Amino acid sequence: MQIDLSGRVALITGGNRGLGAAMAAALSAAGAQLALVARNEEKLAGVCDALAAAGGDAAYFLADVTDEDQVARVAAEVNERFGAPHILINNAGTNERKHLVDLTLDEFEGVLNSSLKAAFLVSRAFVPGMCGRGYGRIINMTSILSHVSLPGRTPYSSAKAGLLGFTRALALELACEAITVNGISPGPFGTEMNNAVMNDPEANAQFLASLPIGRWGRVEEIGGLACYLCSDLAGFITGTDIVIDGGWTTK
Repeated sequence: MQIDLSGRVALITGGNRGLGAAMAAALSAAGAQLALVARNEEKLAGVCDALAAAGGDAAYFLADVTDEDQVARVAAEVNERFGAPHILINNAGTNERKHLVDLTLDEFEGVLNSSLKAAFLVSRAFVPGMCGRGYGRIINMTSILSHVSLPGRTPYSSAKAGLLGFTRALALELACEAITVNGISPGPFGTEMNNAVMNDPEANAQFLASLPIGRWGRVEEIGGLACYLCSDLAGFITGTDIVIDGGWTTK
C-alpha cells in the first residue's frame, strides 16, 4: 500500500540536514507540506529548494527552538503559512562528547536543552492546534543512547533518556485525541556527524566489523520509518520507541 500524506502539514525541527532533511524528503514525496525549522538559513533554503524541485511544497522558518519566545513566534508564522500542523517531528539536538569531570554546566545544559527542552517548548506550542482533528502524529528523535550508553556521553544519554520518558507521558495525554506519540532511536547512520569515522578506512572497517548488519544506516531508511509512523497504517502505535540500529543494541 502506498502511503499518502496529501493534505497533511508536517513540521520538522532541525530539518536542515542529515536525518531531518531525509525525513522531510520522505514526507514530501508522500504528499505532505513541510515546515522546516532550524537556525542555519543557508542549509534550510537548500533543503526547501530541493523539495520544491521535486514537486513538493516546503517553507523554512528560522528559530532557536530552545528559546520560548522564538518558538512562539515560529508557531504564529507556521500557522499563518500552512495552518496548524498535523505532524510534528522533534529532531533538533546537539551532542557534547566529554567525560563528566571535563564538562561545564553550560555544556551539559546545552545538550539537555537542545533535545529535551526544545521538544517540550515546540510540542507545547503546536499540540493545541493538533487537537480536535481526529488525527495527529508526533515523533521524537530519541537515540540508541536512550537505551544503552558509551563513555563520554553523559549529557546526550541524559537528554535522550529524558526525551523517551517525555514521549511515553505525552502519548498517554494525547491518546484520547487520536494523536500518536512515538520515538525513533537511530543507531549509526551515514551522516556528516560520522564523517570522521567514515573517511578513515581503518577506523571505518573496525567500526563496521562491530555492527551485526555490517554497514552504516542509510538516511532514507529513517525517512521511510518516519513516513510509515505518520500514516494511517500506524494509528495503533503510540507510546513506544523504535530502534533502528543495524543490531547494535542486541549485542
